[in-house]
Amino acid sequence: MKHFTQSLKAAGLGAVVALGMAGATFAQDIKFFTIGTGGTAFTYYPVGGVIANAISKPPGSRECGEGGSCGVDGLIASAVSSRGSVDNVNAIISGLRNSGFAQSDVAYWAYTGTGTMDGQEPATDLRTIAALFEEHIHLVALADSGINSVADLKGKRVSLDEPGSGTYVDAGLILDANGLSTDDVTAEALKGNAAAEALRNGKIDAFFAVAGYPTGGIVELASSADIKLVPIDGAGAAALTEKYGFFAASDIPEGTYEGVATTPTVAVGAQWFTSAKEDEELIYNITKALWNDESRKLLDVGHAKGKTITPDTALNGVGVPLHPGAERFYKEAGLIE
Repeated sequence: MKHFTQSLKAAGLGAVVALGMAGATFAQDIKFFTIGTGGTAFTYYPVGGVIANAISKPPGSRECGEGGSCGVDGLIASAVSSRGSVDNVNAIISGLRNSGFAQSDVAYWAYTGTGTMDGQEPATDLRTIAALFEEHIHLVALADSGINSVADLKGKRVSLDEPGSGTYVDAGLILDANGLSTDDVTAEALKGNAAAEALRNGKIDAFFAVAGYPTGGIVELASSADIKLVPIDGAGAAALTEKYGFFAASDIPEGTYEGVATTPTVAVGAQWFTSAKEDEELIYNITKALWNDESRKLLDVGHAKGKTITPDTALNGVGVPLHPGAERFYKEAGLIE
């Protein structure tokens, strides 16, 4: 009876959607697909919106090449704001979301039950759709703060982002690599715009953010306050990259944020994950839609990071097995044997 009632609700919802579009379509033709992203002020959320748009093709849409979507027939994808990488992995495994973005390090540790996830049950159903772009660790402070290195954070009020985010995990690792711990700072758990606003108003001294540059919340902050990016380099960065292969030394170039010089830091990969339980044909079609020519146009104009999301880098740094549907596409495309 419960299943019958749910079917009726689904049919009713589908009918409403279909009536608002050109052409008659049966409700069972509609498939909803969620993408867990991150805070609205950072990079995951807008990129997720671009990708959701690219892979969607609601019933009644005009045909691809005739002004319509070139996504998956009958698919309505949506980008969902979340607490970030750890939250997204947990939501995928629990069945709360169909897919989500996560840092490569966080996903690998979750899949293997190692690293920061040591002692937890391995998330063995986690599967990769694609590697997307590099994410740089931003350590942001006011220009006149006197904070010039990670070591200078000792005794300061520092936002590490929310537990459940990849930023929170990486902030702890960076502190540790520089001889500090969360006990050496007054730790706050602010996300995105809240952290930027707190810094601007003098309520915190610095905050960490892991995001593809330029990230909106920091762009906005730099336009209204004199800020700096604190270098993450030297012996601490070398220890971090040596111990954890997912980190790589990388610069945030001058001009990315108003008044901020080129800053050395470390970076990880942002990747798109789903569950092994998701249908192979669906994930094959989603992967195919992600990399078609029309999606290329959307990615190029949809976000500054979009141009770096390419098939050539789709398998870079992948440490979690590909979903069989994605693997089938990459084999057909000649990207893997």
